Amino acid sequence: MDRNLATANRLLVAKLKQESPDNDTSEQRLMQLTMKHPEYSQDYSFPSHSSEWLVSDVGMKTSTEMNSTEMIAVDCEMVLCEDGSEGLVRVGAVDRDLKKELQPFLSSGVILVGHSLNSDMKVLKIDHPKVIDTSLVFKFSNEQKSRKPSLNDLCKAIFGNEVRKEGVSHDCVEDAIGAMKIALAYIEKRVNTMISPTKEMLKAEKARLFLHRIPRYVQAEKLSLALAGGFRSEEFKVNVKSAKTQGDYYSAIIVFNSAVEADQAFQNFNGCIQRVNLETLTLSMIVSLEVMECVWIDLP
Repeated sequence: MDRNLATANRLLVAKLKQESPDNDTSEQRLMQLTMKHPEYSQDYSFPSHSSEWLVSDVGMKTSTEMNSTEMIAVDCEMVLCEDGSEGLVRVGAVDRDLKKELQPFLSSGVILVGHSLNSDMKVLKIDHPKVIDTSLVFKFSNEQKSRKPSLNDLCKAIFGNEVRKEGVSHDCVEDAIGAMKIALAYIEKRVNTMISPTKEMLKAEKARLFLHRIPRYVQAEKLSLALAGGFRSEEFKVNVKSAKTQGDYYSAIIVFNSAVEADQAFQNFNGCIQRVNLETLTLSMIVSLEVMECVWIDLP
């Protein structure tokens, strides 16, 4: 990697963070909100020194490229391989007017848009300073500060419809379109970045538990059996969250019929460490369970 490119891009990020209320476009304000999020520095610190990475040269360009407001939304579709690793199978890229190849636009100053965009950039091995990450820009009014909203929930709250129905497989093009629509809602309709959840969302959140750091070798079917024993119930669904980057763990959302059932299951589980016996396999599984708490708000 050319060290001059990395230095120039860091300087561009510092420049983009500087607010100029009289001159900043809505696109620039979204980039500023992304870059000023507490998790931005960690999320967008890439190992781009590797020769496999494509580092954008936009920081070396003129003000025309640096100030460009053209946007392309990006999302990657991953599959779980037999060895536990993940492979990239499809990339979705959507811009306002044309669907073109992604890489040639980086040096022209295009703004990359996505939801948890850093994960897609890691998969693609692209380091580009001009980004809008809707998971960092938008927040639900009832959520804890550190929790990022899901793309599906944002679309339900802002547009009244989901990116995909429950149980439907991930579609990278639809997710890219969803992220772009959210960004455009702010740019064109001045949607507030602090979003009010719907009554249905608040009710649904109370009936869920979140599991994280589940070992990759624990298959979903065996996880369900283990949880049934811990919860003392089989009345739940396991929705595995697909990760965009390789790792030893994955996460899942456990959906119950009601908040009462979710709370009872959590009490039954009673802790973070559980030894289970699955068929002939015995394993020590350390998982963390936390109730997705939310504030009940009466909406008009």
